[in-house]
Amino acid sequence: MKNPIIAASGTFAFGEFFDDYFDIQKLGGISLKALTAGKREGNPPPRIAESASGILNSVGLQNPGIDAFLKHIYPNLKTLDSCIIANVSGSTIEEYIEVITKLNDTDIPIIELNISCPNVKCGGLQFGANEKDAFEATKSAREATSKKLMVKLTPNVTDISIIAKAVEEAGADAVSLVNTFTAMAIDARKRKPILANVFGGLSGPAIKPIALRMVNQVYNSVKIPVVGMGGIMSGEDAVEFMIAGAAAVMTGTANMVTPTNSMEILDEFKEFLENEGIERACELTGSLLQR
Repeated sequence: MKNPIIAASGTFAFGEFFDDYFDIQKLGGISLKALTAGKREGNPPPRIAESASGILNSVGLQNPGIDAFLKHIYPNLKTLDSCIIANVSGSTIEEYIEVITKLNDTDIPIIELNISCPNVKCGGLQFGANEKDAFEATKSAREATSKKLMVKLTPNVTDISIIAKAVEEAGADAVSLVNTFTAMAIDARKRKPILANVFGGLSGPAIKPIALRMVNQVYNSVKIPVVGMGGIMSGEDAVEFMIAGAAAVMTGTANMVTPTNSMEILDEFKEFLENEGIERACELTGSLLQR
């Protein structure tokens, strides 16, 4: 990638809306909205709720499905001079494999396997909730493609480093973390949940300190690259994640606050490197000093 700033999946759609605000090709990469085997309408509204320093979403993987993506959206993405990452989701391993197999005929170089999805064959427990299921999902994906495979980890586990080591053993080329934290919002006067789905995923600045800790834990546990995310709102936030161990970072909620935020984060990141006399961004990765 030309730089380590990537637009995170689910917050940038397929890039088509943001190109009106800035040249999205200046980003190091774009992780596309999650793709499933068939079209998904997502959860009923309300499915967005603001919190004091973040946002809850319960969108529910709304997407056109892999076939519609390949026919109507992918042709436009092929012309972009930026690293395209396909986020793959599913309710069964078979669904993951169906989507990955169809992506094999594209020029998209990286697949981001979203193991925060509920495994319907295991009572709805997330694939990434335990090392066995995470291993099996990753191993199956690894066998289905020769593309680079990055596994997106859920933070809703006891020890995320155990899950990271399991997917590394199963053949992952990299891991990205963290996905959103399970949370809820309540309307005190109505005494009802604000989200129609009751629970949602919390993202934004509120989760940054926890995400930083998890990125550092995983960096110290695996040998494969780590892509960090979770409340990055400035160039210095991105720097902190790289110092903690990230080789690259993803911006999510920032894109929904201001459409130009990813570009502003990139500019601030470059300014930091220049001011600190750092020639290459990779010099930051894992450079945390102990007190």
